[in-house]
Amino acid sequence: MSPAFHNPPPSAASSASFGNFDLIKRVKLDFSDITVSSWRSRVTGLSVVHLDYDTPIVNGYFAVGTEIFDDTGCPHTLEHLVFMGSEKYPYKGIIDHFANRGFSNGTNAWTDTDHTAYTVSTAGEAGFLQILPIYVDHILYPTISKAGFVTEVHHIDPQGEDSGVVYSEMQGRENSSGDLMSLQAQRLINPPGSAYRSETGGLMEALRKLTVEQIRDYHSTYYVPHNLSLIVAGKLSSGTEMLLSVIQDKVEPSIIAHGQNKGPRPPGWKRPFVETPSAKRGPIKEIIERTVEFPEKDESSGELMISYMGPSSDDFLGSRALDIIGTYLTSSATAPLNKEYVEIESPLCTYIYFGEDSRATLTDLTVYIGSVPTEHLDTFDAKLHESFRRIVKEGIDMNRMAMVINRDERQLRSKLESDGGDAFSTTMIANFLYGREDGSQIEEALDEIKLYNQLRTWTSKQWTDLIQKYFIDPKRVIVRGKPSAAVADRLEKEEKARIAKQKEALGPEGLAKAVKELEEAKAEHEKPIPSEILKSFPVPDVKSISWIPVQSVQQVGTGRPGRSKSLDNEVARHINADGSPLPFFVQYDHVKSDFVSVHTYLSLAKLPNHLRPYIQPYLAAFFALPVTRQSGERLSHEEVVDQLDDQTVSYEVGLGISGAFSETLRITIRVEVAKYELAVAWLKDLIYGSEFTKERLQITVAQIQQALPGLKRDGNNVLSAVSAELLYAENSTSRASGVLIQSDFIRNLSEQIQESPEQVIKAFEEIRQYVTDPSGVRFSVTGNVLGIPKPRSVWDKYFGAALPESLLSPVPVASDTLSKLGKNPVKQAIVVTLPTIESSFVTHVAKGVRGFAHADYPALRVATEVLSATESFLWRYIRGSGLAYGAYAGVDLEAGNVTFTLYRSSNSLEAYRQGATVVRGLVDGSIALDDTALDAAKSSIVYGVTRGVSTPGRAAVTSFTNQALKGVPQNYNTELLEKYQAVSKDDVLRVLRQYFLPLFDASSSVVVSVTAPGKADEVAKGLEDAGFTVLRRTLEVEPAEDGSEDDSDSDSDEST
Repeated sequence: MSPAFHNPPPSAASSASFGNFDLIKRVKLDFSDITVSSWRSRVTGLSVVHLDYDTPIVNGYFAVGTEIFDDTGCPHTLEHLVFMGSEKYPYKGIIDHFANRGFSNGTNAWTDTDHTAYTVSTAGEAGFLQILPIYVDHILYPTISKAGFVTEVHHIDPQGEDSGVVYSEMQGRENSSGDLMSLQAQRLINPPGSAYRSETGGLMEALRKLTVEQIRDYHSTYYVPHNLSLIVAGKLSSGTEMLLSVIQDKVEPSIIAHGQNKGPRPPGWKRPFVETPSAKRGPIKEIIERTVEFPEKDESSGELMISYMGPSSDDFLGSRALDIIGTYLTSSATAPLNKEYVEIESPLCTYIYFGEDSRATLTDLTVYIGSVPTEHLDTFDAKLHESFRRIVKEGIDMNRMAMVINRDERQLRSKLESDGGDAFSTTMIANFLYGREDGSQIEEALDEIKLYNQLRTWTSKQWTDLIQKYFIDPKRVIVRGKPSAAVADRLEKEEKARIAKQKEALGPEGLAKAVKELEEAKAEHEKPIPSEILKSFPVPDVKSISWIPVQSVQQVGTGRPGRSKSLDNEVARHINADGSPLPFFVQYDHVKSDFVSVHTYLSLAKLPNHLRPYIQPYLAAFFALPVTRQSGERLSHEEVVDQLDDQTVSYEVGLGISGAFSETLRITIRVEVAKYELAVAWLKDLIYGSEFTKERLQITVAQIQQALPGLKRDGNNVLSAVSAELLYAENSTSRASGVLIQSDFIRNLSEQIQESPEQVIKAFEEIRQYVTDPSGVRFSVTGNVLGIPKPRSVWDKYFGAALPESLLSPVPVASDTLSKLGKNPVKQAIVVTLPTIESSFVTHVAKGVRGFAHADYPALRVATEVLSATESFLWRYIRGSGLAYGAYAGVDLEAGNVTFTLYRSSNSLEAYRQGATVVRGLVDGSIALDDTALDAAKSSIVYGVTRGVSTPGRAAVTSFTNQALKGVPQNYNTELLEKYQAVSKDDVLRVLRQYFLPLFDASSSVVVSVTAPGKADEVAKGLEDAGFTVLRRTLEVEPAEDGSEDDSDSDSDEST
């Protein structure tokens, strides 16, 4: 089933046609090494776009224009059902089995308001070109079976409750503030008869009534070749003609056999949105205000969406200008609106964001405002529009505007270096949906540098006219999101009553029928895929992947026992020719790049525990404090922000890197190569020269305090915080930074700043003293090291006096901070009731292995892929049964544990039981682990490894992380590929038995479950029955916010 490729004449790539395909437009970008070509088949109307650039990853985006005039969710449900099998491959999930064999991590998709996009990414081209025809067969000719509908969309479970993968997903979203507000805005902006009014995801009430026949009808209307664009981003060894040849030889014959060879414009066809009533989008006729209540016990802050009509969909300059003016107004602490609304003692919000969405005729402009104190929700819009008027009257700061445009362009160039042509995938999807069919708008849409140059010529008057035209003169729609404890209670009662009524209406006979239907559907899905079909899809050769070369030099510091290597490469010679060896740690990782990043890693190991909760506000204030430069010049916080924005591509501060090493504070500044010394100087002055003032700390703390209620509404945030409290001790910064601990701490800190600011300032000064202990400081330089005239002596110039010779302390790791239960996870369960969710977020934890070079890691990594890969065991038994949107096994080498995690679960107890069934079945042999599953797991890992080093920036950072933080060889990730291949079936079964089986035994695991109020009692009892000691927690209103005496975040010692 792998395609047979033929190589057409070399001239085909430059001609105006290739076989059935006509070249619509080819654009060679002059500011990046990317060529974009757009093609359309004369025979089938199929559209093909190739974004051609150098990369080891090939990405596919297969877009269908999906217009729906109701809330049934047909576009979203169809997105899920496409993966359930096709005419040629009528097996559930076979597409992902093939993808996993082809150096991919499986397929994926999203459904937006106006399109559905199906995605796949592979390491190298071989797997991609093999999967492409199979994927298109699934998109155009899916089975759309009743069994697929039952498990994937909606069914009644044995308890009489509603379930299904799509249903669970929408259950977790429908009553969130964002979804409620967006739907209300859509209804108010767009006239009756417009598809833009619809909830394309499907409302729960509509999903309960939806039928598979409706979805089939929808598919036959919109999933046609002339409404499908295959967008491919990446390098193909034989160029675009190889892609077109596969499509013509392996895709189009099937389309023709289905009688769909009617060209780009079959009789009666109307382009979705562009040629339908949805295109009737005029100006908003009046100011409309609505308040939407969303379920939330904490009623202290809400949200705001203000919607306007934007420019025409082909006004690229206007759209870019609006993007720039939004950045100008809100991008930093010195931006005009941020200064007025956010950077104040009592913030009126925590962020203002300007968004724009492509639509037919006119774009949508939306201003999003987050964490607005409830008492200001009604007046915020009027105040904001008064601000717009004042800004127009006062004019634009053209120096600041020049800085904003220049920085935006630098960030685009940086993005193009990291993402290549993939950065334009969304542009090409928008062009497919709304662009002229002759391709005449493609070049203008892609030439963003030209747009920047045009905007540099604008005057202050042109910018203020833009604000006047789009944000002051026109009518608008204002939607306020208001938190309501009463709505939370009402929804809980209504859902319980609805389910009770549903059970009563079903009766024993109806329930038995629903159970039978579900079991029959699951049985049909479990029909095995013949191994010969899977094996006919060959696993590519790893040698076909080209890796980005990294030259690395690590110098641990003079006077230190360490492993500074006497390398004789070009980078080592370049560094050693510049000044004397340094007394502190610097690692240089050179890649081909126009940029360089400097990173500081500061150990938090010696930080006293009472200071750890201060780390979050320390990080939040880091780039927004007054600074005294090494030269003696004092800068205000506004001057610091403006100069950083003017001189850098980006700057950030946080704990650790990529979710690991969170007991390390990381500061990163990315600049153009010529500004390397500026970046190093900024690191020095930001770390040592910042001034902790009452005014700035007060504003920072107020912003955090205002954002916390919103963070506590998110199930994942709460799960992470409660899990950290359970697993980690007082010396854990991650634990102290969790949203629940921070809620109490920040409230107290806010009071302390008022009463004794000198004590707070002293605490921040102490933090600086501890984190700059020379023994815990490491520096990293990633990027074009060879392009830096003085790569080493610059560090001595700025840090030589601050960092004398000292011993180098080990990198602190998570296992150093485990609690008693973290070291020995047994028996404990915590069930957290969260009123803002309707599903469950769960994690089970057991002992694993510690150390990044542990001998069992390759087998553990393969085992997690065997369990968690798309369409593998957990997927089939849990997601495939509609029990959760996601179920994953994980390994944490830093903390030394293994995990079983459920995301948006409609029935977390049954999902847990099914997870146990899977692992026990594999271990005892009642569930077969065949060679094809093992091959697919190993192949899928190749994609993950490749993606981790797929750009110059990632490759350089991985080199540093491996050597400096993990203590393993530079190319350890790629070296592991050989070890993964050597993992046997027996190895996998051994680690499943030794490490993963204990996850499903209360005597060797702990669990945290964050769940909806209506499910909490059932979950607590189920976990107790499983042998856990259950502690209940409920997130309630803060006492200061409602005047009550109730304990917030109450930890009742009630065991159930």
